[in-house]
Amino acid sequence: MKPQTAIVAVSEMKPGRYPHYNGMEMYRQVLAQFLREWPQLRPSDIQGLMSAPAGMASAEGVDVFAHEKIAEELGIEPTFSETINAGGATYALMLIRASLAIERGLCDSVLCLGAGRFPNVGSGMAETLSKLISHPEFEYPYGTYIPPIFALNATRHMHEFGTTREQLAQVAVSQRAWSLLHPDALMAPQGPLTIDKVLSSRPIAYPFNLLDCSVPCEGGSAVLLVSARLATRYAQQPCYLLGYGEKHTHSSISQAHDLTTLGSKETGAKAYRMAGVGPADMDFAQLYDSFSINPIIYAEDLGLCPKGQGGAFFAGGRTAPGGEFPVNTYGGLMSFGHVGDASGQTMIVEAARQIMGIAGPQRQLAKADLGVVHCYGGMMAEHATLVLGRQS
Repeated sequence: MKPQTAIVAVSEMKPGRYPHYNGMEMYRQVLAQFLREWPQLRPSDIQGLMSAPAGMASAEGVDVFAHEKIAEELGIEPTFSETINAGGATYALMLIRASLAIERGLCDSVLCLGAGRFPNVGSGMAETLSKLISHPEFEYPYGTYIPPIFALNATRHMHEFGTTREQLAQVAVSQRAWSLLHPDALMAPQGPLTIDKVLSSRPIAYPFNLLDCSVPCEGGSAVLLVSARLATRYAQQPCYLLGYGEKHTHSSISQAHDLTTLGSKETGAKAYRMAGVGPADMDFAQLYDSFSINPIIYAEDLGLCPKGQGGAFFAGGRTAPGGEFPVNTYGGLMSFGHVGDASGQTMIVEAARQIMGIAGPQRQLAKADLGVVHCYGGMMAEHATLVLGRQS
């Protein structure tokens, strides 16, 4: 299928803590930065608008009609607009829905917005989150928390395929190396990592130590998707959406069919098939990485390496700067920052920058014609894969 949509503008707040902004104020900051960075754009260029809920599940409350307020502040009346939420998969799903709306002629452009906030960990959020993610009968009474839930995936992968803690640690080491090339990465000031440093960091939930985990913070981003026929009007090198796939497999982790092969296997196959390419054609990947096991499983499911070889795929710095196959070229959630559920958009922004050739002199890949992005939400339950490229 000939691609009919393209990303032509992206913008991103610096990850950090923004205690003085509530959910809607975070969106205002995202919008202000986006319009500053792309001064040629006007609100009238935005025909469609998508957002995630503003705020968080705490005393602040969640605004599930964020898109209405954002449209009102922009002074636009979109012909396609909604607020959706699927955790970290939200922003890939936004692009899929935006692309479908453009393809069906509902609009010619859609602005996809994300603003992520993390609650204070001392505010009783552990119990609140546990209730949110757990089956009320079969999980919550036994203490289902994050990250132990994801440790189940890791220990099962270790049992089935012999994956080692050193291979898990290499994921963190490689992504920290990429973050050192990003001026806004949250963990870059902490300097490079070594495998020994990861393995000697504070234990969290076996096999994860502190440095196997993503870094909670706040931030936000914006992505403008337009009809392919208009793409070169807005960008010298657009980032075309060539293929996509989504799948929703379960809610609670006890209902997952498999802990080492996920919905990403099917979504990747769909995205490649739509794009008319295969995993061997990819120049880079951006893989959602709440914990060090995630990219290992997704590299396998997306066909970037054989099943069971995800640990070896990252070993020896193969995915680090200068390695054979770049993964998470901005540092990922583990070193750039895990900006709440908006983190799924950070990897879309980075992939678009690589395709558009605007990632900066230190980070820009010599070859970035095709890339694959995979995001997940919930307990590795909601999956969305995008294939992006330079050619329409």
